[in-house]
Amino acid sequence: MDSTNHFELFAREGFFDKSTSESIVAAMCSSESVQATLYGRTASRSIDNNVRRSLRYDLPISIVNVVKKKLFECTSEVEAHFRIRLGECEEPQFLRYRVGDFFVAHQDGNTGMLRLDQENRRVSVVIFLSPGDIHGGGRLIFHDYRTNSRYEFSTYKAGTLVAFRSETTHEVTPVTSGERFSIACWYR
Repeated sequence: MDSTNHFELFAREGFFDKSTSESIVAAMCSSESVQATLYGRTASRSIDNNVRRSLRYDLPISIVNVVKKKLFECTSEVEAHFRIRLGECEEPQFLRYRVGDFFVAHQDGNTGMLRLDQENRRVSVVIFLSPGDIHGGGRLIFHDYRTNSRYEFSTYKAGTLVAFRSETTHEVTPVTSGERFSIACWYR
């Protein structure tokens, strides 16, 4: 069985063209950043450098709206792929992973295990703003511990989108060289 089919990944190269990806990265590099937070058993956001280490940027609403518009335009295609109806998209997170940054294996929602707003996430989206060959590490890896399966999504161009069910276990391996720029977002 093809690993991408096992994980039901939806991928679209060229979701953003090269200049759009570059302009978002430039906006990130010229903006203030904060440590990216995580959600746990409480509604409060927390930072745990043993679980996740990356930077998050709040970009101008004009850039946020470009991302949300493109995701909205893609909704019906994502719905058809996963055979589900989707509602709104959460606000996108603009993320930068530097050397040593990572995010341990986790799920984004729809597991039924926690009683948080994030449980309403149905499909997770990652948009790669930098190509996979300009940094070492920082790989997006999917896991299915029931079948001992894994799939590494590591060869991609800037502007590539990958979507997956939010209950899918995934991680970002530590970046070993260069920087990884991406956007994370969730359909509900």
